[in-house]
Amino acid sequence: MKNRDKVIITGSSGLIGKSVANYFKRMNVHVLGLDMLLGHDLTDEEFVKSWFRKNKASYLINLFAFNDHVAQEDKREGLFNISLDSFREFMEINVTALFSVCREFAKNKEARGIVNFSSIYGIVSPLPFLYKNGEKHIGYSASKGAVIQLSRHLAVHLAPRVRVNCIAPGGIEYRQDAEFRRRYKRYTPMRRMMKTEELNKLIKYLCSDESSYMTGSIITIDGGWTAW
Repeated sequence: MKNRDKVIITGSSGLIGKSVANYFKRMNVHVLGLDMLLGHDLTDEEFVKSWFRKNKASYLINLFAFNDHVAQEDKREGLFNISLDSFREFMEINVTALFSVCREFAKNKEARGIVNFSSIYGIVSPLPFLYKNGEKHIGYSASKGAVIQLSRHLAVHLAPRVRVNCIAPGGIEYRQDAEFRRRYKRYTPMRRMMKTEELNKLIKYLCSDESSYMTGSIITIDGGWTAW
């Protein structure tokens, strides 16, 4: 990443997005933010087309996603009780909108690289006993698995002009209750959850010529969670 480069960060007002945006800004990289909290609806195809026609950048970092975050009071519906509408919402935001954003960005002749975000739950199933108030929504896992395959497909079909890689992070410590953190750490070889800033240098690497021969890669950063 060079000072003259521009980077687009979707989900720029989220937990990871703010950390990554601030990291790049400290390196004097021009950051363009997209986020629902900024009034940007990435499920609106016409908005996406219009915005990317007007805004060009070298790299795109996709951090927007729909997730059923852990909350102590939440009661989660089980596999047989979730609505199909709730499943569709995960797919619409995490897969369909992601494809729309990637496609419009790739039309830009300045485009050099895309970094998508999956999850460990796009690789392995959530542990049933980790969530005491019910299970993790299957729509999240299914959509994050689809992000991996979407990234691979784009990597092949956009090469060699645009490189596409995907990061699959583990859980990031943020306002979870102590009991959840204890259970999560038990099944992580590193015995802790991730800190937000531990993603920054990996993203920088993928948005630079230092990773010039990497495309279609799925990179886990999960404290060993998927290595069991």
